Amino acid sequence: MSRIRVLPENLANQIAAGEVVERPASVVKELLENAIDAGASQVTIQVEGDGTRLIRVIDDGSGMDQDDVLLCLERHATSKITSLGELGSIRTLGFRGEAVPSIASVARLRITSRPATEPLGTQVDLRFGRILKVHEMGGSPGTSFEVTDLFGNVPARKKFLKSTRTELAHIEEVVKNYALARPGIGVRFTVDGRELLQLPAGLDTPRSRVERILGKGSTVLVAVGHQDQIGNEHALLVSGFLLPPDGPASARLRIFVNGRAIHDRLVSHAVNEGLQNYLMKGRGPGGVIFLRMPLESVDVNVHPTKQEVRFHKPALVHQAVVAAVQSGIADYQQTLKQEIFRPWPAASGTVPDALISAKSYAPVCGNPALAVQEPLPLVKAPSASEGAQSPVPAMGGFGPTEEEGRAADLPQAPGGSEGEDVPHGRLRYLGQLLDTYLLCATENGLLAIDQHAAHERLLFERLKRQFASKKIVRQTLLFPKVMECSLEELQILSQYAEEIGALGVEIEDFGGGSQVVKAVPAVLGRSPVEEVLAGIFARFAEPGTGKGGVRAEEVLSDMACKAAIRAGQRLTPKEAEALLEEMQRAEVFSHCPHGRPVAKSFTAHDIKKWFYRG
Repeated sequence: MSRIRVLPENLANQIAAGEVVERPASVVKELLENAIDAGASQVTIQVEGDGTRLIRVIDDGSGMDQDDVLLCLERHATSKITSLGELGSIRTLGFRGEAVPSIASVARLRITSRPATEPLGTQVDLRFGRILKVHEMGGSPGTSFEVTDLFGNVPARKKFLKSTRTELAHIEEVVKNYALARPGIGVRFTVDGRELLQLPAGLDTPRSRVERILGKGSTVLVAVGHQDQIGNEHALLVSGFLLPPDGPASARLRIFVNGRAIHDRLVSHAVNEGLQNYLMKGRGPGGVIFLRMPLESVDVNVHPTKQEVRFHKPALVHQAVVAAVQSGIADYQQTLKQEIFRPWPAASGTVPDALISAKSYAPVCGNPALAVQEPLPLVKAPSASEGAQSPVPAMGGFGPTEEEGRAADLPQAPGGSEGEDVPHGRLRYLGQLLDTYLLCATENGLLAIDQHAAHERLLFERLKRQFASKKIVRQTLLFPKVMECSLEELQILSQYAEEIGALGVEIEDFGGGSQVVKAVPAVLGRSPVEEVLAGIFARFAEPGTGKGGVRAEEVLSDMACKAAIRAGQRLTPKEAEALLEEMQRAEVFSHCPHGRPVAKSFTAHDIKKWFYRG
């Protein structure tokens, strides 16, 4: 007797439901996709409890007649593809025809639908896959799916659901994803009668929809965009909006490919790489990334719930996303520069009367934490005839090295040109707080600058430029240092000889395991040679797939950190102003290489609220 049997249809549907209907949010996802595919301009999602009690999705799409309502209950019955060839260029969100019968097999389901061209619609009631009643009825054009008692016939599945809060969070994420993917569609989302989301139809741009959904604080967004060619005719378009690198730690990255919300490690990795040296360790990027590409360039039929895709040219996709993010963060730097350093509105360039002058107040308590200074203008940018010299503190210096002593090699402030004075900008230096933070008056409040983070970023960018041109300044040792290296260290010296040399280290084999160090990077000239080499060896020995150039950049970050002025180091007014001036000239200054923000602003409104004047 044969042991192989054909499964009963209802059992096959329940097995399929195990893949398609993982939790209540899966039901919402499948029904939302059907509504969008039906051309809906308005979708309402109503949920009760954790979603097992009730999920109702109502749309104003094309609707179905009675024949289609009954056919959609059959497995693999779909209007979205008709041939094998279409499987390689799927235009719709759904296409397998498994969602509705899978949902129906594990819940009580009522479907009500009416095409706009028909006077009456159809209502079908089902109980765990069995049709109970079919009848005609009136109603608005479109379709309503009402799912109750989800997993009522499979209590084992229900037992593995998480708390109500967790399940609702998953549902909310699905709703927000498709609201982001289709900013033209109106979305209304309620839980137990309480409205959580109300988005208008046809009024939002992609940016305004992102701002609505990400909520408070999302008005400061990093816009990204890039275009690459795929073949001779088709373009790969990358766009989106990211939260600033120092945004909320709980921020999440949402990825969409041709309007489909997906999870993709390759794109996530590319966004992280684009934000390298801007994100703090342990933090991920937040925001929205949209990819548009030819349908045949992406396979969406690789996951039961269509949440993963496969790219035909993954390297090109990765490269395009990295380029988009890097371009966006560069533009963001320029926006910040204009915001921080723009000129005072008054022609005289004086501090507005609304701001309190630090000159009016003297230090208190004998040894104050705040070293108050009279407001001074920023130091002028050096002209070519002045040899590009600027005040230089003892610790590493803000000004250019001799090798960088050409004014043309330094970024110019907005509106300036060679030989012209750089505008003073909107900052007025007030003093140093805790020997760590530079306090500056702005036209609308106060700006606090972390002196170590600011100087660290400026040094890091300078070192990167030097490294790229293989011109990192070296300091030749008066007495070369002989070091004994381990086998692992000798392998690193051999494998990454070019990168280590470009970092400013001159080292030669001295026989056996001995190496003689003849020069080290000038920026670390005061550090012990052993410490310099130990840091380099540690970075290049780190596990992972990072290439030599990536690890070299991490060494440069460490070098900048060690060479930068320290927290707790007292600066003179001229030294502080020199740091502000170099920030004004810099292309990148908003975050230190480890991702910590350089500056924090407090508006007049913020300050008034502290004193209950707002």
